[in-house]
Amino acid sequence: MAYKIVRNDITKITADAIVNTANPEPKFMAGTDSAVYLAAGADKLLEERRKIGRIEQGEVAVTAAFDLDAKYIFHTVGPVWKGGDYGEKEIVRNCYLSCLNKAAELNLESIAFPLIATGVYGFPKDEALLMATSIFSAFLTEKDLDITLAVFDEESFKLSGRIFAGVDEFIDENYVEEKTGEEYLGAACAPAPAPVEEDRDIAFESCADAMPRARSAERPGGIFGGRRKEKKNGDFAAGSMPMEACMAAPQRSIDDVVNHVADTWSESLLHLIDEKGYTDTEVYKRANVDRKLFSKIRTNKDYQPKKNTAVAFALALRLNLDETKDFLKRAGYALSPSSKFDLIIEFYIEKEEYSFATINTTLFKYDQPLLGG
Repeated sequence: MAYKIVRNDITKITADAIVNTANPEPKFMAGTDSAVYLAAGADKLLEERRKIGRIEQGEVAVTAAFDLDAKYIFHTVGPVWKGGDYGEKEIVRNCYLSCLNKAAELNLESIAFPLIATGVYGFPKDEALLMATSIFSAFLTEKDLDITLAVFDEESFKLSGRIFAGVDEFIDENYVEEKTGEEYLGAACAPAPAPVEEDRDIAFESCADAMPRARSAERPGGIFGGRRKEKKNGDFAAGSMPMEACMAAPQRSIDDVVNHVADTWSESLLHLIDEKGYTDTEVYKRANVDRKLFSKIRTNKDYQPKKNTAVAFALALRLNLDETKDFLKRAGYALSPSSKFDLIIEFYIEKEEYSFATINTTLFKYDQPLLGG
């Protein structure tokens, strides 16, 4: 299974277990703790909570969920933030791990977390989010569990420049409203410098563009709609050819075209897994995709993935930027400078940073769809 991040009140989520950032003593005060008690039925929950007594930091205790849409409430106690030098991070880590292990122990299928200790306890939200997603990613490489992370306070949610340094600058420099996708243009169409001497006009276009069509005297400029001058010595711009040379190539029929289709996206995925020496399991878990979805992909060579799923597998395979673009083309997608999602993916691939915890946290910051499940 996989994890997802949602902007929602955790008391509105359906899951086998709802995690509560609890008071160490059997009482409730403010924040998530108060919301959980009120939604579950404060009197009933408090009565059962008193039977448990004190809960130590980093540990978990289990009660019934009462009026919540869940089987259990997991009560875990986080630390008060004192600057990070008093073991706060390790305590929060233990909170997440204790809850995940308890869910596995009870054979649960789903669990929903808040950002533990980030409310009245003051743990920094950017660090908490990155920690949570890192723990989830690692846990899901060994276990199957549907994990939801609920982030309720959208307005005050800020991510630090220290963790995500460079993302804003990269987006600012590369984001445009409209730009030609160079990945779709052949190198043969690159413009050449102005000729030194002009003898005659030469209508030209790339062979890739010219071969499927009959020559037309009314299309003098090829795909750029312009004209080029032949140099006196007969040389042409690098990567370009005169129309006569292009048209000398044999014409392809529609049968030729459809009989030479390259690997589909699904076939390419399976080949790449083998070529890179990975196992199916490590790739789909790394891609934050559940086993059922991967089984559909494996058994259907014409499977059409969503774009974020295709990108997730490219990252799980550790593809470089050129490999990623080719891989996405097989599913009919491209990386566009008009998409913040695409720019964030490109930014991290160029940095050779393939951590889903970091990338999904960044995507969440910019209100973009998350990778994988």
